[in-house]
Amino acid sequence: MPAHRKAQPDAVARVYAASLFEIAEAIGGQAAIESTMGELEEILELARQDASFGEFLASQILSSDDRATSLETIFRGRASDHVVNFLKVLSDKGRLAHLAVIAAAYDALVQKHFGRIEVDVYTASPASEELLGSLRDRLRGILNKEPVLHAYVDESMIGGLRLRIGDELVDASVATQLRKMREELKTGAASNLRTRVDELFEGDDAS
Repeated sequence: MPAHRKAQPDAVARVYAASLFEIAEAIGGQAAIESTMGELEEILELARQDASFGEFLASQILSSDDRATSLETIFRGRASDHVVNFLKVLSDKGRLAHLAVIAAAYDALVQKHFGRIEVDVYTASPASEELLGSLRDRLRGILNKEPVLHAYVDESMIGGLRLRIGDELVDASVATQLRKMREELKTGAASNLRTRVDELFEGDDAS
């Protein structure tokens, strides 16, 4: 999962994200909005992979002028001018270390603006294109939004699938179904057992 999607935006992050969104939209509409998101993701991925660069973003020791010079050297000509200028503003305001939460807020604006919703799909083995296509169609009808699927493999799962839709976790894994069945048997709620068995086999087919 991209680092920014794990972050929880605060009010200040949303203000910075909204400013960047407006700038990108004015520059080039949807294409610029989405390419800006891509650039932010690349910068955060670089920080994740390169410890020294990550430390540079988080450092409170460098002066604003020194950091601005470094940002120019690193990114000018490699990233869009408005993204470089945005990074320099964050640096000047002491918010560069909060780039991940600002990117998360920006991503939320992008998805809302274009009527999309991020969905993480976890399966025990790699999900087929057929499964993802079917799931996308079903979610589109249920959510009335365009689902953007991100497929992940969780080898700890027995089968079935687990979805994270926005901030909500929907667990349809076989392990969860088995646990619910055991709980129902312990409490004597056997009337729902047939339903749970059906769900179990449905989940197993989707794995």
